Amino acid sequence: METPSQHRDGAPLRSTLVAVGLTIFGLVGASIATVPAILADPALLEGMADASIESRTLYMILNFVGMALAGGLYLAATGRGWSYVDVRMPTKTGWWYVFGGILASIAFLFAVNILLQLFSIPAAESNVVEVVGQDQTMILIMIVIVFFFNAPAEEFLFRNVVQKRLYDAFTRMQSVVLASTIFALVHFPMYVTLAESMLATASSLAIMFGGALIFGYLYAKTDNLLVPTAAHAALNAFQFGVLYLAVEYDIETAEPAPSVLLDAFGAVPL
Repeated sequence: METPSQHRDGAPLRSTLVAVGLTIFGLVGASIATVPAILADPALLEGMADASIESRTLYMILNFVGMALAGGLYLAATGRGWSYVDVRMPTKTGWWYVFGGILASIAFLFAVNILLQLFSIPAAESNVVEVVGQDQTMILIMIVIVFFFNAPAEEFLFRNVVQKRLYDAFTRMQSVVLASTIFALVHFPMYVTLAESMLATASSLAIMFGGALIFGYLYAKTDNLLVPTAAHAALNAFQFGVLYLAVEYDIETAEPAPSVLLDAFGAVPL
């Protein structure tokens, strides 16, 4: 763990630019990796909802595989190797962080949902909502995907690679804030095209920033990738569970909630 006197020899500007580049590289890598799915089913280009469940499933899996490969390529190219990856079974304290992270993120989701509805603040429509639509089978498939592909890939790239790279020049908490800011801002082009207004774009990016802060903090406190990954996976499963119940029981009053819930932590670069 970091101490106040710990030496940091990285140049702040260089470390920041590398972090930005890694984030963009990860998102681009995720998009490139989906090409085989698109070639297999061109309907994916016309709209995710028009494609088959098999095609959508392959697309989502390849999306996260590409993101993880981008992080792996960086570790290989820089000689860091897999020893750089902080994976081990969480201690008892680590599991408490997982539990606390789940509670904190769920509380954050509900607080955001209440504020958005109370002040009539719009949010950009989530791409994930388009992927699953009203298809309950796809919702259940997404729960499996978030455990085995989504959470592991995103946490590996954005926490264990991007955030940890920032440790060379910044304190851990500074790195958490900076990595979360970068994560949100690189999604600006995506959300500005989806949102009906700049206010909707800003609110969606703020939600992403808040979620990234929570998971970044978990990683910074434990030095264990499995802690934020477990919390992230459980949170995403909760989100899709809410969406499943909304569809199953036709809960019209819950319609605004799924989009907000998915926007908060389900950032998928489609």
